Amino acid sequence: MTDTAQAPTPPPSEGRAAHPDHLGHVIFITASAAMGGFLFGYDSSVINGAVEAIRDRYDIGSGTLAQVIAIALIGCAIGAATAGRIADRIGRIRCMQISAVLFAVSAVGSALPFALWDLALWRIIGGFAIGMASVIGPAYIAEVAPAAYRGRLGSFQQAAIVIGIAISQLVNYGILQLADGDQRGEIGGLEAWQWMLGVMVVPAVLYGMLSFAIPESPRFLISVGKVARAKEVLAEVEGHGVDLDHRVAEIDRAMRSEHKSTFKDLLAAGSRFRLLPIVWVGIGLSVFQQLVGINVAFYYSATLWQSVGIDPSSSFFYSFTTSIINIIGTVIAMVLVDRVGRRPLALVGSAGMAIALAFEAWAFSADLVDGKLPETQGVVALVAAHVFVLFFALSWGVVVWVFLGEMFPNRIRAAALGVAASAQWIANWAITASFPSLADWNLSGTYIIYTVFAVLSIPFVLRYVKETKGKALEEMG
Repeated sequence: MTDTAQAPTPPPSEGRAAHPDHLGHVIFITASAAMGGFLFGYDSSVINGAVEAIRDRYDIGSGTLAQVIAIALIGCAIGAATAGRIADRIGRIRCMQISAVLFAVSAVGSALPFALWDLALWRIIGGFAIGMASVIGPAYIAEVAPAAYRGRLGSFQQAAIVIGIAISQLVNYGILQLADGDQRGEIGGLEAWQWMLGVMVVPAVLYGMLSFAIPESPRFLISVGKVARAKEVLAEVEGHGVDLDHRVAEIDRAMRSEHKSTFKDLLAAGSRFRLLPIVWVGIGLSVFQQLVGINVAFYYSATLWQSVGIDPSSSFFYSFTTSIINIIGTVIAMVLVDRVGRRPLALVGSAGMAIALAFEAWAFSADLVDGKLPETQGVVALVAAHVFVLFFALSWGVVVWVFLGEMFPNRIRAAALGVAASAQWIANWAITASFPSLADWNLSGTYIIYTVFAVLSIPFVLRYVKETKGKALEEMG
């Protein structure tokens, strides 16, 4: 995220290849920063358990319901677009702390809404926090992680996201059991869905506390003249045997050779409107990640399974098992991302998702019998949904965040990352807001659309996406 410049490629420094003396400490720093990703996943997915209760309590149709669910994503886009500039002004850690406060406020407000309009407002605030976390997490991790570990440590962000998703579904399932399977059942004076949304205040407070225990990014410290502290942090994360003066000079040289990046820096030479090709690649990665429909599985899965005849308790359980598959896939990606590279994982994932989505489309094309899918199609739909999530998690779920933290030249990284992340949230909003109406129109046709996007992502990666495995941030050009 640092607004650094593209300097001539220096010789590899010891700090890039050296294994840190205190890897455990580096992991702690990374995991603490990735708590923003946990909250990102938790807040994004927890609404899954409240969808039908909100529809019933406020007596609204699919279109209005979709807007309430999706409106948080507008906040996400704004937060992602502004987080880079905020972090470059006040630091990455302060940005994390602001995000933690917004998460907590959103949780309390969403649990205690006066009406539908303020529920939407609290969700926008939470969305702004998610957008900030989506940018700050991968950028901070990329800036503090040694190059030899950067892919694996960078994947902590996605690991935290999927764990947050799984925990939110487990909490939702537990609360539903306490309410005897009724999303509007009363527990301690509040309805079950209100507890589901309010519990997020706990990890939000933890995130805020952890932000006080980790160091500021050395790149930001150098940018504000705190060189001595930057050396201390570099020694912590890259090892005490590293030539710290050389590393500081290397980072400083890169930062000084260009001005701070703005949106204008993303434009091609001589153009007022045409973005640089690398920026379009980042936007493309972000958009394809969402257009395959992955967040339908996490925002609407309980509602989806109930719509094809599965009882509420089982639908919540299947939402949880899908989240567990998500974690398994993410662990696979974390193991492979620095071994086989980012592009191969993306290609395998695209192919697997396309096949799984095609089977889902076929299963949902069947006529319902007594309000349920026929047994064969029901089994295929459940298995294919889990396979789809597995292939997404072991590929695009991880590699897109790793790519976005690595692929841009230093001179445009902050602005480009903000634009790419904003595009991701806008695409997420489009999918989330359209799904209820598309499902009412034709559920099978909706999944055919997602299948087409999965297929199209393959030639996109083959033609436009370059491997970033093993390269230092200062080498990106």
